[in-house]
Amino acid sequence: MDKIFIKGLSIQTTIGFFAWEKEIKQTLVIDLAMGWDIRPAALNDELAKTLDYATISVDIEKFANDHPVDLLETLAERMAEFLMVQYQIPWIKLTIHKPTAVHNADSVGVEIERGQQS
Repeated sequence: MDKIFIKGLSIQTTIGFFAWEKEIKQTLVIDLAMGWDIRPAALNDELAKTLDYATISVDIEKFANDHPVDLLETLAERMAEFLMVQYQIPWIKLTIHKPTAVHNADSVGVEIERGQQS
């Protein structure tokens, strides 16, 4: 299976358990790998036959802002499901970093894989 990826996508969204976190936007950094057969797109150089990472990047930020949650775990699960359904992605690996969550750590976060690699 081929993979299309987005690494280090920085978005601003509302996320967090504490009341003060619900009042501000915080930075999340997204890494995403998506299973996809790129051969049909490569054959005739057709964007319509592949995953458009620019569009997906916009959709990721829009989804996070349209569906605020407390936990990164919840956001990861819902975002993976949304992307798989929206783009018919058979396999996805999604990592969400929250770089400002722990003052003495570079980042914290979650990583999930959903679907089947063929």
